[in-house]
Amino acid sequence: MAFNAAHIAKSIPATLLAVILSFAANATGTDPLKKGAVKKDSSENAALEDRGFKDLFTSTEFNPYNPYVTQINPQVMPFVEDYLRKHQKSLESMKGWAQPYFAMMDGILQSYGLPKELKYLAVIESNLRPYALSWAGAVGPWQFMPATARRMGLRVDRHTDERTDYIKSTHAAARYLNELYSQLGDWLLVIAAYNGGPGAVNSAVKRSRSNDFWTLQYYLPHESRDHVKKFISTHYVMEGNGGQTTSTKAEWVEHQTNMAQQVLNRQTQLSPEILNNTETTEVQGRYNSVVLANQLAMDIASFNAMNPGFDQLVNSEKGYTLRLPKDRMPQFKDNRLAILYQSVLANMQQAKENTTGYPSEARIIKASAKTKN
Repeated sequence: MAFNAAHIAKSIPATLLAVILSFAANATGTDPLKKGAVKKDSSENAALEDRGFKDLFTSTEFNPYNPYVTQINPQVMPFVEDYLRKHQKSLESMKGWAQPYFAMMDGILQSYGLPKELKYLAVIESNLRPYALSWAGAVGPWQFMPATARRMGLRVDRHTDERTDYIKSTHAAARYLNELYSQLGDWLLVIAAYNGGPGAVNSAVKRSRSNDFWTLQYYLPHESRDHVKKFISTHYVMEGNGGQTTSTKAEWVEHQTNMAQQVLNRQTQLSPEILNNTETTEVQGRYNSVVLANQLAMDIASFNAMNPGFDQLVNSEKGYTLRLPKDRMPQFKDNRLAILYQSVLANMQQAKENTTGYPSEARIIKASAKTKN
């Protein structure tokens, strides 16, 4: 099925078009690496950095045959050990009973172009409880204050409080997280700002003269500093490794660059016949490999063979070098906006499917109460 890009662009609602274009926008800026960091040159440490825990663990004594938890960087070891001692049992239990809620949040977060691991913010904010209430007046699984909730589109008045609605509050959280990331450009700083506000983080950046969390952390309020470490600890228990949201921007860009180089190496190892009959173009945005392959009438297995790691890298700061058969490339270039639009719609549809059929609020209250420390 062919698309007319100009027609599609005119028919897209302004708000959705803005989202699509924001997905395709390139990230800019270079953040300094942590001062005094010890250079890692062993293959073991390189593998550890790829897991996204470069700053969480020791830089010179990593042993891949020992448990990670015994090799935590001294600067965070007491905190993480204490946090795991208090919360690991409840977090392990949550892996089971919270899966329907996590699936719902995954779909919504990813439909906004956000890492799905950000759902763990709701874990440390409220233990996923819909009626959680903080001493400051924040409410709901994402712990919104009234003013921020209203600004993010939630109804909060004496009759209705949509902060307690799982789906609506997750959409609001996604909008707020995107707003914070557009200001700060680093997920560790976003997590700190989610707790203490962007003003506190910007002040810490100015006072420390660094955009690196591990350098500026002691210029942050104590609670915001610990909020980041709670998130990393929770991510560690839930995922068993790190990722984009547990890395500084500089670390993640380096990780993505390494992945892109690996993809390029695999692409250059394709058969001469494939190389001679394909060409490449640079792309970035929330493209979906299945949608793209379908719109170009390509077999998905062939597309993946030419474009390994496409879905993981295409929305990164570096984007992706897309390889297509020469006879399909003009079709893609003529319809790339329409294909991107269809990809975003597919992501949104998946989010919608994930928000139906999850258990009642009573179940989550009961489950969280059983594991409350």
